[in-house]
Amino acid sequence: MSNWAIYYNPKLKQFAKINRSQNTMTKYEWIFWNLILKWNKTWYRFLRQKIIATYILDFYCGKLKLAIEIDWESHNYSVDYDEKRNKILESFWIKTIRYSNYDIQKNLEWVFLDLQEQIRLREKEI
Repeated sequence: MSNWAIYYNPKLKQFAKINRSQNTMTKYEWIFWNLILKWNKTWYRFLRQKIIATYILDFYCGKLKLAIEIDWESHNYSVDYDEKRNKILESFWIKTIRYSNYDIQKNLEWVFLDLQEQIRLREKEI
């Protein structure tokens, strides 16, 4: 896997910056960030609202080339968009993991354990 820069749309920069604010995160993104990703609980550095190509990822770890998306109800209607997005991200060797708001609300311990397992699997892939 090469270690080259990934193109991003600079027009999204201001929007991503606004989204990184703790005040504009969704409730479940805030919970995921503060209770699972913040302070290196995974031993990897994740960034919030990372721009890749023409997309803004909820969370991204460059070392693992791993994106994490927190899906809410509107994602139920965007299957085609998500598939296209995943194909583009996969062309950059980026794997996407998705958790739902419901998972974070009702099964946060499972989400953390699953993320740890996904990280272990990703370490073997890269």
